Amino acid sequence: MTTEYHRAYNVTMLANMCRLRMQLHFERRAIMNENEQVFGKFIEERRKALGITLRGFAAELDIAPAYMSDIEKGRRYPPDKKLDDIARILKLEGTDKEKLLDMAALTRVNTVSPDLPEYIMDKDLARVALRRAKAGNLSDEGWQEVIDLINKKIDDE
Repeated sequence: MTTEYHRAYNVTMLANMCRLRMQLHFERRAIMNENEQVFGKFIEERRKALGITLRGFAAELDIAPAYMSDIEKGRRYPPDKKLDDIARILKLEGTDKEKLLDMAALTRVNTVSPDLPEYIMDKDLARVALRRAKAGNLSDEGWQEVIDLINKKIDDE
């Protein structure tokens, strides 16, 4: 085979790889945009239900109203340090706050809810458990059993 053939083959392979990378990028971006819109819509609906204006909400967060508007429209993401303030202002506690944090994490690729990393990194066994669950592809039913066991342990103490 000639050098020209190899060169043409390499160019074709490179072009195909670039095309596939671009496609993957746009697919990830579409998923992230959808999650950002869900996150923003959740904040907007809760804010309005509490009778808080966009400007008032932005002022309490110490951010520009345009920035807050972009967050609600799914065009931007708030800094992690503002998520606790958002939850507090929107009067979110317990599972509602966790829902907010989970939705926030879903707006980013490979991100864990911001209330979890410190705990996970401080607890060696939490990391071991998560890695074992991942390696074993633990099902939702399996995770429910783990949650039930944790709840029983907490209730017994």
